[in-house]
Amino acid sequence: MNGKELLKKYRDPNNFFNRDLSWVEFNKRVLEEALDPQLPLLDKIKFISIYSSNLDEFYMIRVSGLKEQVAANIIEPAIDGLTPMEQLQRIDKFLKPLNKVLYDLWTTEIIPELRKYDIFLCNYDELTAEEKTKLTEYFKKEIFPVLTPLAFDPGRPFPYISNLSLSIAVMVKKPNGESHFARVKVPSILPRLVEIEKILVPQKPTNNNGEHKSRFVWLGDLIKANLDLLFPGMDIIEAHRFRITRDTDIEIQEDEADDLLRVIEENIRQRRFGSVVRLEVANLMPEFMLDTLMENLQIKREDVHVLGGPLGMSDVMALYKLPLHQLKEKPFYPVIPKVFEEEEDIFSIIKQKDVLLHHPYDSFTPVIDFIKQATRDPEVLAIKQTLYRVGPASPIVKALIEAAERGKQVAVLVELKARFDEENNIFWARALEKVGVHVVYGLVGLKTHAKMTLVVRKEFEGVKRYVHLSTGNYNAITAKLYTDLGFFTCNEDICSDVADVFNYLTGYSKQKEFKKLFVSPISMREKYLGLIAREIENAKAGKTGRIIWKLNSLVDPVIISALYEASNNGVEIKLIVRGICCLVPGVENLSENIEVRSIVGRFLEHTRIFYFFNDGNEEIFLSSADMMQRNLDRRVEVTFPIEDPSLKQELIKTVIKYSLRDNVKTRKLNPDGTYTLLQPQNGEKNINCQEWLMNHVTKSKNKTTKIKI
Repeated sequence: MNGKELLKKYRDPNNFFNRDLSWVEFNKRVLEEALDPQLPLLDKIKFISIYSSNLDEFYMIRVSGLKEQVAANIIEPAIDGLTPMEQLQRIDKFLKPLNKVLYDLWTTEIIPELRKYDIFLCNYDELTAEEKTKLTEYFKKEIFPVLTPLAFDPGRPFPYISNLSLSIAVMVKKPNGESHFARVKVPSILPRLVEIEKILVPQKPTNNNGEHKSRFVWLGDLIKANLDLLFPGMDIIEAHRFRITRDTDIEIQEDEADDLLRVIEENIRQRRFGSVVRLEVANLMPEFMLDTLMENLQIKREDVHVLGGPLGMSDVMALYKLPLHQLKEKPFYPVIPKVFEEEEDIFSIIKQKDVLLHHPYDSFTPVIDFIKQATRDPEVLAIKQTLYRVGPASPIVKALIEAAERGKQVAVLVELKARFDEENNIFWARALEKVGVHVVYGLVGLKTHAKMTLVVRKEFEGVKRYVHLSTGNYNAITAKLYTDLGFFTCNEDICSDVADVFNYLTGYSKQKEFKKLFVSPISMREKYLGLIAREIENAKAGKTGRIIWKLNSLVDPVIISALYEASNNGVEIKLIVRGICCLVPGVENLSENIEVRSIVGRFLEHTRIFYFFNDGNEEIFLSSADMMQRNLDRRVEVTFPIEDPSLKQELIKTVIKYSLRDNVKTRKLNPDGTYTLLQPQNGEKNINCQEWLMNHVTKSKNKTTKIKI
């Protein structure tokens, strides 16, 4: 069957979970990590921050999109049968209890536990008169000059409020009895938590053991306590915190853009002015103030979230950065693989054999060194690279700039449309262009998400090419936090394919076939469907059919339909899907041979591995792409094979095996869309795959360089 026939066969709303509700389940799993009694205190706070940051982005992108559909009177249901309005209603129903769990956890566990370790988040009213006096002096000197009170009256319009900004709604009364509304923004350029002892120096309160206390007051509370200085001669009647979230998913009309760089910059500015999709308020805000905000922000009551704690909980990550290592998980030091210690010349290493790196267990340093050596090697003629999210102060971009300055041919695809990294990428694009790098911004209508580097080198036997491919970004910071796989090779077929993909990106190409790579949007979908069909044929012939995939998201309905077809023909399918999964597992006559797991742990699982049993001739592919329509149809993505037998076995015996054996951080997806945390059974050992991999890489390879996470 082709893709259309498969989708027609399985296109029943009951056969698909809703994408956004599946995402809510994923973020629930993130929050559950903060509820883990075995997790150190500051790591619980880290997961609270991640949960909150995820939720902000979800409202900015996904919820805003659904609201736009409702406003446009779109009632056509998604493939799961839910209309945009029904999706919004269910999202709200699911999220309200989760937010209650969050604030109950913060109030009843996190705050008391912090106090046990002499970390106090103080209410302003708890402070002594002397402390308040000193804080007021600090406020006058350091905070007051930054603040701008904005009045709202017949002569002055309602003030503009930027996305994710924390504000204080103030009601003041003039001496003549008139009441007026005003807004004070809590500046984002200042720390949300003000450390009291830094202001009270040399007074440093200590605990009974003579150890230093850490006491903080929320910046918003400090501003509220000193509003009389902002509104002299007025009575402060009411003052309450609020925070808004705006629609930031602005469409870019590339076909009409003469200058994509300029258009992206303009869209970044417009993002601040998107419509409001969520208003968060403190639970004591009176109705008349809430009505004022709702009317002027042009939102409805269902867009209001009344919360019982601090707003903008993503900011509590500041506490995780406290130098209290006893309250965090044991630090891990990535390993530089032995092969890079024994041989300094990276090109010699790659020429001898393919090399696989598993970050963050293996250090990202060899990837940086690969670019640096290519930059300084006089025999290197050209470097080509794709950049999606590179982070600030990127050592790789600096090396590319140096390469151009040394006269090498350097071509870089900078993806300006990498959401929320646009400003950073614009900065690097301009820096690269300034030194003569050939900078391109990809193809109209397609994001370039593939992670590729190609180095062309003149050698004794002629010109030779070296390639690095990866499942993740060229970002030295996230390489310490995300699990990803990087691959070095000089295989002529793969190098030829990568060169062809770069020509496709920078020039004109109608190439449809590649020797080794699957390339989106050209061939990837058909290639995967073909591999699934092969497992089906083997199962029909009485042989073993087996598929194991590890990825971030499984959404594409055609691919899901193909997996259902495989299950119904006896193919054993195990899926490790970190985030969104729209496939319904374990249903008789549909997916009874499919099992879905999710792992949420210390590191963000980001590897994309696709295993096919192939009648015993096992095949493994790695990819930058998830199984989503956008990755298969609207992005330039690359899937590459791992053909070296030893590397294949390493992946099977470590990443795949222990991801499937994990019974500590794994949750199993049920047919009703909920997840169940696995527990060791019948005397089984506790296996945390990430811990196992940390121990494995430390024991199996000599490390001479330690890089602390």
